[in-house]
Parts: sequence; C-alpha cells; structure tokens
Amino acid sequence: MGAAHLPKQGGHTGPQPPPHLPRQRHGVTPQMRGRYPDYDVLDSVRHWDEPTRRVVLERVAQVPAIRFFEPAEARTLAAFCDVVTAQHAEPRIPVLAMVDAKFCAGELDGFRHHDLPPDPETWRRAAALLDRSAREAGSEDGFAGAGSQLQHELVERFAKGELDWDLPVQKAWSVLMRGVLGAFYSHPWAWNEIGFGGPAHPRGFARLGEGQREQWERPEEFVADPVEDVHERGLE
Repeated sequence: MGAAHLPKQGGHTGPQPPPHLPRQRHGVTPQMRGRYPDYDVLDSVRHWDEPTRRVVLERVAQVPAIRFFEPAEARTLAAFCDVVTAQHAEPRIPVLAMVDAKFCAGELDGFRHHDLPPDPETWRRAAALLDRSAREAGSEDGFAGAGSQLQHELVERFAKGELDWDLPVQKAWSVLMRGVLGAFYSHPWAWNEIGFGGPAHPRGFARLGEGQREQWERPEEFVADPVEDVHERGLE
C-alpha cells in the first residue's frame, strides 16, 4: 500500500488526488473531499441503539489526548499516519490519538509476530528508526521535519521492506498499518468518504439486490476504475 491510496486534496509534492473529486457538501470527510458529497452517516444516528450511538459519537466529539507516546514519538508517528492516509490538511481523522488510546488502555489484538516486540514497542521503535532514516537522508529534524518527497520515499521503502533496520521491516510495516487502518476506518468521517452505511443494528438493511440503495444512501458522484486510475496517474 503506497501513500496515495486515498483520494485527497493535497497542496503537497506527493501524489495528487484524482481530478474532479467533489468537495463534501454535507457531513464531514477527511479534508472535505469524497465520492459521496451529499452523504452523512450521522444522519442515521437516531436509528442506532444507545450503546452504538454513544461509541460512534465519542469518536467524533472526544478525541483522546496523547498519553502513551512521548512527544517526540508522537510527532514522528503523527506525520507517518498523515502520509499513509494521505491526510494533508484539516479536517483529519485523529488516527494516532485513537491508536494511543488503545495502547493506553492495554487493548492489544491478542497476537504478535514472534520476531517482533509487542505492538506498542514496535510502534515506538519504528518512530525512532523513521527519524534515524530521515536524518541519514539529510533531514536534521527527523521524519516529521522532512520534506514531503522524502517522507513519501521513506514510507515507500518502509512498505517494501527496503530500510536497513534492526527488526523485520515488512512485519513492522504490517503492525503499524493494521493499527492505522483499524483506527481510520472505524471513524464516521471515513464512512462518509466511502459511502458506508454505518451500523446496521437495529434498523438492518432491506435492499440487498445488485444496484439497489437504501433510502438513506446517496449515489456516488465520482466513479473511476481504480486499476486504470492508478496506472494513469503513475502510482503503481
């Protein structure tokens, strides 16, 4: 997975979003761009049961403070999370804050690679090694202070296992991305971006046939074949 797998508005030197991607007109998406500009999953909040409503709304209204990571680690990892989710401007989904809260609560996934430390320590070591690699490439201020091009190059090498680190690089990448994607796609702003209908309980879904939409769903306004789009924009 490269750093440009999501269609965003950038203002940066990295890969640009597809042309004509609409701005969000209703609800919130990361950077207010999305394929479903008139869709807001929170319009359905009254149809959810109370525990579901509370959990989802807290993800928007109560962004946790960073408590597990040290400030220098958090700065580096926040920059990494922004690069891999292509979040270059506000509003951003607070990916690192959600990962940090999980580690603070001791909520791990119940499994780990035998040749890696526990996930929280893997994140910390990755932060230090990203900074080291950035400094070796000429960034005096580590990964967070590096230019966009260097950040993208290091992330690409991280994903391919090409960095000279004293731990299994591709396995470390999978650990970090498992946390990043789990946090990102658990947030209702990401649901708005991809047109996800949100929790089905207790309302459920009725229109299950091909091409059918529930009454609360909205049509996609930007349609592109992902394989052709990636090829045309040179992002393979």
